[in-house]
Amino acid sequence: MTKNVMIVGVGGQGSLLASKLLGYLLLNEGYDVKVSEVHGMSQRGGSVVTYVRFGEKVYSPVIDKGEADFIVSFEKLEAARYVEYLKKGGRIVVNTQEIDPMPVITGAASYPENLIDKMEAEGIAVDAMDCLSLAEQAGSAKAVNLVLMGRLSRYFDIPEEKWISAIEKCVPEKFVEMNKRAFALGRG
Repeated sequence: MTKNVMIVGVGGQGSLLASKLLGYLLLNEGYDVKVSEVHGMSQRGGSVVTYVRFGEKVYSPVIDKGEADFIVSFEKLEAARYVEYLKKGGRIVVNTQEIDPMPVITGAASYPENLIDKMEAEGIAVDAMDCLSLAEQAGSAKAVNLVLMGRLSRYFDIPEEKWISAIEKCVPEKFVEMNKRAFALGRG
């Protein structure tokens, strides 16, 4: 059975490293893995969506609405934007950080309130945490991606050592220890 993970964020947040790490880990676990990146205006702080699909045999990298087992979101508004992709019984792992999209920055709109409460009120399983402060505690605000991967790892039946090994393989050497700390803080 194919499992689907959507990683959604804003350009420059490290979602590509997160998907590379997850893809590497799952390949090493013997799954057929397809990773697809869909860039919005990523270089300008726009949406970045990555699909990671894995199973015995995966034919397409694309996840349709109602098919995602997990949505990993770097930001609350991005989680809300892609919630229709979550399957019934799926889970959203989300950083509680708010990054203002362009309409909010220009004053044309305001940031929506109580997004997590609204998703939970719709019966969605939401695992929300302040990944930014944990990343800073680990040594860099840029490690939000590894905090999120640590949190996601709690829902996978893959030993922690294998995640750590994937971090050692996918992260530049000088950042490995800090990223392992971020992963551990996210895993909790």
